[in-house]
Amino acid sequence: MIETDVLVIGAGPSGSMAAREASKNGAKTLIIDKKSEIGTPKRCAEGILTGVLEEVELDVDKRCIARDIDGARIVSPDNTSAWFTSENLEVPATGIILERKVFDKHVTMDAIRSGAKVMIKTEALNMKRDAEGFLVDVKTMHGKIEQIKAKIVISADGPEGHVARWAGLNTKVPLEEMESGIQYEMTNLKMDKNDTIEFYFGSVAPGGYAWIFPKGYDTANVGIDISATKANKSAKEYLDDFIANCDETKDGEIVEINAGGNPLCGVFDEIITDNFMLVGDAAGCISPITGGGIDMSLRSGRVAGQVAAKAILNGDCSRKALSEYDEYVEENIAKKFRKLLTVRDFLFNLEDDDLNEYVGALSKANISKLSTSALIKALLKVSPKKLFKLRKLL
Repeated sequence: MIETDVLVIGAGPSGSMAAREASKNGAKTLIIDKKSEIGTPKRCAEGILTGVLEEVELDVDKRCIARDIDGARIVSPDNTSAWFTSENLEVPATGIILERKVFDKHVTMDAIRSGAKVMIKTEALNMKRDAEGFLVDVKTMHGKIEQIKAKIVISADGPEGHVARWAGLNTKVPLEEMESGIQYEMTNLKMDKNDTIEFYFGSVAPGGYAWIFPKGYDTANVGIDISATKANKSAKEYLDDFIANCDETKDGEIVEINAGGNPLCGVFDEIITDNFMLVGDAAGCISPITGGGIDMSLRSGRVAGQVAAKAILNGDCSRKALSEYDEYVEENIAKKFRKLLTVRDFLFNLEDDDLNEYVGALSKANISKLSTSALIKALLKVSPKKLFKLRKLL
């Protein structure tokens, strides 16, 4: 039997960050991941806001960053564009596009340097309680079934994970809040600005949106999220149609394909129990509007690891001892996401004509800082009655 203080299941950004902090603060920590290569396949558009890496004390190699980003472009169904870049914003809305295949390994290596151990190509098969925590049966890269005994398990197994269920937590996502997504990495694109992320709303992506996230001068992640309850075709069919009809992408070529589900329900009601924590996507730390989650994954993983180490050192791994993490997520992530659910429901149910009107208004608005409240204020001037539901978010 392998014994450890903290077992982290999943070596994505949240899991590796949790392992780094737990081991750095004195807890014996082990990470397992079922993949043979950490960071692949990527499951996101790889964007993150400027400043997040510094906030969580990640000093990354320049190979982790594919592109620096200067703002965003929102495109309506009639192809009207609202630009939000350093050219028209007083407060820049900058970010970076990561190279996840390099970045995820970097975070895991940070955890290793802090004392964590890693077992790759090791899959968790089931989990049961014992007197001190959990016993987790795993299948190793050698095909052997082994057992890991842990005082605390941190589940970082992503949006479609099942470890939470083994711990008795309900993380089932209603069908109407689960998006179906597919993304191509493409090259030979003709982007208007190859340092600006782009969002396309309306019937091009029912109940969701299409995106172009640049990774180089003619290379980008091009993807789509759609609602299974609103769409009448597959996500791939919608994406292929979008690419064929968009001037920037129609001559591009695909070099990579990624697909999967994306829950937009916000943080789950329960993310901790005795000896157990959920982090990152597995906890629902995914924006209900954009579906992005790298920044929340890093933040939630960091605090979870710190709280886990404290619990181990104090000899108390109860739910109460882990509640500091739960309170952090509630105050810094969950509250904000509950407000964004209202914006999500409003935005993803708009007809194309309304979107044309609103994006047209945004294209002429004088917005100094890109934020949800700034966009709502600009739209209220156009149609205060239609946007009445959103007033309470200001």
